[in-house]
Amino acid sequence: MNDIAVIVVNWNAREDLRRCLESLTAAPKPTVDYSVFVVDNASSDGSAAMVAAEFPDVQLLGNTDNLGFSKANNQAIAQTDSRYVFLLNSDAAVFPGTLDALAAYADTHANAGILGPKVLNMDGSLQFSCRRFPSLGAGFFRNTYLGRLFPNNKFARDYLMADFDHAHALSVDWVSGCAMLIRRELIEKVGALDERFYMYCEDVDICQRTWDAGEEVVYVPDAVVTHAIGRSSDKNADKMIIEFHRSWYAYDLKRHPKSSEIRRAAVFCGLWLRAAVRIAKRRVAGRRNAKAHQNAAAQEAASL
Repeated sequence: MNDIAVIVVNWNAREDLRRCLESLTAAPKPTVDYSVFVVDNASSDGSAAMVAAEFPDVQLLGNTDNLGFSKANNQAIAQTDSRYVFLLNSDAAVFPGTLDALAAYADTHANAGILGPKVLNMDGSLQFSCRRFPSLGAGFFRNTYLGRLFPNNKFARDYLMADFDHAHALSVDWVSGCAMLIRRELIEKVGALDERFYMYCEDVDICQRTWDAGEEVVYVPDAVVTHAIGRSSDKNADKMIIEFHRSWYAYDLKRHPKSSEIRRAAVFCGLWLRAAVRIAKRRVAGRRNAKAHQNAAAQEAASL
């Protein structure tokens, strides 16, 4: 039994995956005993071949279909017996000392079932990776027209914990699944990721189950990762927008099974209206970009 099993689920993100694995093997290596698993969800970009050729110590699990984030992670979790499991996105990379910092905190805080590191955007700015549980207010103001009208509204700021300095360890409602350490005993107690969530919301859900079981979710800033949001999901953007909103509706139903029909209808309509608007905006932007490229090409041709 080793200390940490690092699990990376990949779908058509070969270059990001290479950077992720290089960060895990770069010097100085962690002092904790760790192993790395890559679960490839039927990539068509040569990801699996790259892992096999360049990272022979990584244990590669290849799927013939894209099973989604939760099921793929659970595949690898079932094959490990480590004290901790560290879920890491293929578009994320660890800073030196990250695995040691997470293990050290977990070893000295027995009630910490899940730990999340500080997450940075690719430009070094802070990514709001620890958050409060979602509310209807946050749903109305987060990435919506109302949110653009009132960018500093209390609901979105509270949800994102925007007023937290992110400089010290803190018990939080949930942490992003892009980089999440889970204690083995917690998995045995509450189960692994809920496979009803193809992707998205599986992190909120397991953190909620952690608190329900009387254990804590902790943000640990001494551990740091970078995360390039959505590199894989951007390759099939419309489907991912649909999956995102479907997962949030499934999560709301799971957390509020006795909610009124009026509430369910409001949540359903609100989520799918939001999804439709985001898909429409993305397609309009895509057409505008395509037209701009065409115009630029025509102007260049005319100047020859």
